[in-house]
Amino acid sequence: MENISDVEYAPIAAAGRSEIQTGKAYILSDAIDGKIEKYDIEIESLSGFGRTADKRLIIAITDERLLEKTGGIVQGLRGSPIIQNGKLVGAVTHVLVDDPSRGYGILIENMLTEGKQVYDMCSGVPSTAQELHKFSSKI
Repeated sequence: MENISDVEYAPIAAAGRSEIQTGKAYILSDAIDGKIEKYDIEIESLSGFGRTADKRLIIAITDERLLEKTGGIVQGLRGSPIIQNGKLVGAVTHVLVDDPSRGYGILIENMLTEGKQVYDMCSGVPSTAQELHKFSSKI
C-alpha cells in the first residue's frame, strides 16, 4: 500500500453499523518504520451480540508486509483505525489468542455513544471547590 505520512489529513465520516459489511477494509498504522501506512485487512464478521462492545468486529490482517514484519496483530496496532468504503468503521482492540493474524475491533458507533455518555455524565460535575460544596449539599 502507500505511505500516507506526508498527506494532509482531512476529516473522515463515521460509518453507521448498517453501512459496515464483511469484506475488504484497511487499517492505518505506524507499526513498520514509524510511518503511517495503509494495511489491507478483511472484516470477517460483524456481531450484534456479546457482552463486550470491543469485540463486535472480527478482522483478519491480509497485508503481507504487515504479516511479515509483525506476525499479525501486535500491541502497537491496538487503536489503529479501521476504514471501509471511505468511512471510519472502528478501531483494532486486540488479537485472537489462537491466531495472531486475526483479532477484534470496536465499532466507531459504540465509541461515539460511550463518549457521549461520559461527556453527559461529566457535565454538571463541579470543577471548583465552591461548586463542589454546592453539588455535595444537593446529594
